[in-house]
Amino acid sequence: MTPSANLDLVRAIYADWERGDFSRADWADPEIEYVIADGPEPGRWVGRAAMAGAWANLVSVPEYVRAEAEEYRELDDEHVLVLVRDRLRGKVSGIDVSRFWRAANLFRIREGKVTRLVVYIERDRAFADLGLATEGENP
Repeated sequence: MTPSANLDLVRAIYADWERGDFSRADWADPEIEYVIADGPEPGRWVGRAAMAGAWANLVSVPEYVRAEAEEYRELDDEHVLVLVRDRLRGKVSGIDVSRFWRAANLFRIREGKVTRLVVYIERDRAFADLGLATEGENP
């Protein structure tokens, strides 16, 4: 089975993110829906600029170093779920807080652009919302 174009797109996005480069958003539809599903400040924003502002706010407390994709799951023709290990450290303390941050990101892709990105701070919440077995459970 060959990877789909959607999976290739998400892997390309993560190639940048894994190097700590979050500067590009050409992969996002201009009217992307960006959702933070859980965590201290959940919310919903529309558009690239709003997504950038929400992202900056999310990572304003810890220093965001990079995102490491642990696993990619194509759920259907439009959705790719990425299990993520975000690399973070305290801005003041310098302490690595990565071990506490096991996240998931759900991408909806239409016509080669990400039209919706849902960030789950807690990976188990993503599994619950999507009706998937949590890690270590039998499906």
